[in-house]
Amino acid sequence: MNEVKKIDNTATRTAFIAIVGRPNVGKSTLMNAMLGEKVAIVSSKPQTTRNRITGILTEDGDQFVFLDTPGIHKPKNKLGAYMMKSVSSAIGGADAVIMIVEAGYPAGETEKRIIENIKDMKLPAILVLNKIDLVNKEKLAETITEYAALHDFDAFVPTAAEKGKNVEIVLEEARRYLSEGAWFFPSDIATDQPERQIAAEVIREKILRTLTEEIPHGTAVVIEEFKDEGTLISIRAEIFCEKASHKGIIVGKKGETLKRIGTHAREDLEAFFGVKVYLNLWVKVKEKWRDSDTSLNNFGFNPKDLT
Repeated sequence: MNEVKKIDNTATRTAFIAIVGRPNVGKSTLMNAMLGEKVAIVSSKPQTTRNRITGILTEDGDQFVFLDTPGIHKPKNKLGAYMMKSVSSAIGGADAVIMIVEAGYPAGETEKRIIENIKDMKLPAILVLNKIDLVNKEKLAETITEYAALHDFDAFVPTAAEKGKNVEIVLEEARRYLSEGAWFFPSDIATDQPERQIAAEVIREKILRTLTEEIPHGTAVVIEEFKDEGTLISIRAEIFCEKASHKGIIVGKKGETLKRIGTHAREDLEAFFGVKVYLNLWVKVKEKWRDSDTSLNNFGFNPKDLT
């Protein structure tokens, strides 16, 4: 974990808590709900999160630093390998873990591998059983019984994170991991992501939500220009895809799809930054960028940056 200069505080507590699980179980949704603010993008598609996202919640003398991680999966390309290294980096620098599973589903090899990692690193952990609104009580009980046999979790918390159900219980259970020490971040921020990264992630979320095919997994967003003029932020962003045919789908007939992506992204960015946003989107083709070391580095996915 990169060293961050501590802030001089008295009677303060803090902890770094990694949020882990397979793709699409609700990791980002849970973190956003605990923070009370959207700092990680969310979609129904798996592998939405590519980088470790830091969410910061400061309450009185307590500061939680949550590390939202990519969904754990078997990498199919160099981008996937980077994502899995990002997970290992987050767990390695954490004081504790919140493991999320989908209620009603048996533990698979992915979940068992996560548990083995938790055991190997001797990290305390909470198990969150998400999406309880989609299963009955009997199925939920079966899931809890199965995971209790696999590991001695500190707590089992059933949630419906998207609806905010029992989110406050997860937060209270996580409070046990706080220890005395100076905060790592100012009390008035919710994430340490640079503004350019936030803008890129918001745009990528709208691509994921607008396009229903596999194309979103082959897209990357790079912010080429970010000008903050006080009352107006001007952003020029380039959307990279892997095939010329994909470019046509992203742009859409007469540019309607790209316009829709831009409109939704601009609305979210204006809400986040609190000022008007001018958004200029361009689409370019970069074949097989997910397996190119040069492209991954240029797009901000450099494994050397993970410590």
